[in-house]
Amino acid sequence: MRVLLVHGLGRTPLSMLRLARDLRRAGAEPRLFGYLPAAERFDRIVGRLRRHMELLGEAEYAAVGHSLGGLLLRAAVAQLGPGVRPPTHLVMLGTPNQSPRLARRVQRWIFYRVISGDAGQLLASPARTMELPVPSIPLTVIAGTSGPTFRWGPFRGDVNDGLVAVSEARLGAHEEFIELPVRHTFMMNNPRVRKIVRERCLGLPG
Repeated sequence: MRVLLVHGLGRTPLSMLRLARDLRRAGAEPRLFGYLPAAERFDRIVGRLRRHMELLGEAEYAAVGHSLGGLLLRAAVAQLGPGVRPPTHLVMLGTPNQSPRLARRVQRWIFYRVISGDAGQLLASPARTMELPVPSIPLTVIAGTSGPTFRWGPFRGDVNDGLVAVSEARLGAHEEFIELPVRHTFMMNNPRVRKIVRERCLGLPG
């Protein structure tokens, strides 16, 4: 069973290596997909990802996206042509399925604009985020709850993972929604998260 792993904004495929190793030990064949948002528009990254998935679709495979990676996978699945096999399961880790407030707060900062490119502006746009299609395949969303909840902070007391609020991770569709006490940046390395990924993607016990 192949499992496609897509990293988040500001990260590289290296951030998914520990999860990839865990999946390989469980008998899976992990595949890493990389992108550079500072140099590629969101739609171009989605196009490359779609072509990658078309090649993987020769056999059953699952997909895991961390943060922005989950949105890229949502968009790419929707672009798969008729007769092209979609993932058997899509797991999203800390994915901002609703426009995250932190992105809206920093969208005009030059540093944010340079490193995040068009993808960062998509995150800061509720309209563009809402336009992303919701795949009809099985979905699991894991949201972290270990971020700061100070009333005077950016989340105004809302439960969050440090970058994305739990409410911003919700799709409100047919997804399985799981909350865990993890932080955003390294949640893919958490043992409980890795266990859920194994169970959902491979149908294996933890």
